[in-house]
Amino acid sequence: MEWARVLEALLFAATEPMEPSRLATILRDGPEGGQGWPEVKEAEVREELTHLAERLAPRGLILREVAGGFRIGTAPDLSGWVAKLKGVVRPPRLSPPALETMAVIAYRQPISRAEIEAVRGVDCSGTLDTLVERGVIRISGRSDAPGRPILYSTTPLFLEHFGLRDLEELPNSEELRRVKLPAPVDPSGPQQKELLHEAVETSPQS
Repeated sequence: MEWARVLEALLFAATEPMEPSRLATILRDGPEGGQGWPEVKEAEVREELTHLAERLAPRGLILREVAGGFRIGTAPDLSGWVAKLKGVVRPPRLSPPALETMAVIAYRQPISRAEIEAVRGVDCSGTLDTLVERGVIRISGRSDAPGRPILYSTTPLFLEHFGLRDLEELPNSEELRRVKLPAPVDPSGPQQKELLHEAVETSPQS
């Protein structure tokens, strides 16, 4: 197909996963002041994406389906070579407390801070701020519970970061979502012992 080259260029230049419907729209509309392919359908784009993935497989690049879209990336087994490039800076890693907090959110979202802390047993305020700043979780509303606490959910960047198409690809997702969570502290009842605050959670590395 003559538009297949354009499709590959779009995926290579994109800074975020591209949905097939969006790719089809761009191909139909054409470039600024140019002519596109008005007959291109989303199903045809999806078919060409499958062919592109097969063509890239033996090469140094791969086509991944993440966060509801597609993007071209480096083959995982070549990451060590890519890291040798001058000026390449690895993104800061999340600390174990941050990963644990994010896992609770991923499986039980939308979820409040009190519910997260009931599971982890520690103050998570610093960790939540860090995860929001990193863009992997977001404030998604407020609960109907007393005080209307803020609720947290994951973002498309979370899916992209972990290479997931959607939340259903989380390991044992259905089983873990059925597990009953510990009850959060009742602000109107007797105060429990103060939660242990992990200093690492508020450090720049968290």
